[in-house]
Amino acid sequence: MSERNTAPFAHVFLKLMQGTIYEEERAYWKDLLGWQTELHKYLQQVGLQLVINEADGFARIVQPENDENADRPLPRLMRKSKLTYEATLLCIVLREALEEFDLKGTGTKLFMTQKEIKERLTLFFKERHNRSKLLKDLNKPINSLLGVGILRVSREDVTNKEMQQYEVKRVIKAIVNNEKLEEIKTKLNLHVNPVQ
Repeated sequence: MSERNTAPFAHVFLKLMQGTIYEEERAYWKDLLGWQTELHKYLQQVGLQLVINEADGFARIVQPENDENADRPLPRLMRKSKLTYEATLLCIVLREALEEFDLKGTGTKLFMTQKEIKERLTLFFKERHNRSKLLKDLNKPINSLLGVGILRVSREDVTNKEMQQYEVKRVIKAIVNNEKLEEIKTKLNLHVNPVQ
């Protein structure tokens, strides 16, 4: 294919189709900001939306819900994936940890070890059996969140997994906004403390 036919923002569009672009990906970020008007227009033509959060340093593509009255509703390009109960709980814990971190104002990136994550998760479980089962299988929900880009391994420790360190990516604030956070917390509360 001739380069003359390729849009000058094609590299940014394709990178966005792969997932979230972060400010630390400097070349893509600079081009994203430079071509944002064109990207907005192009994505809007195909039923997608560009969301740029400059304050938290990330951008991503979202697909708005279809209009129920549309003659030809658009097929879903991005599948919504349901998280397991454990991964959802981990999302809540990480989202709250990021909120606390931001309130302290001690930096821009939150890093947590597996041990710190475990300590926060134990607060959700009164029953020892449920708590020990989750903590034993903690790699499953962590891997789930690594897969959707909420977590990133920042320091591997093969000898002591508890000291493995993760960066909590700020895109979690878009995925689990304040309204969604409260809704999920209410549901989790009912799950952990069912009405008798």
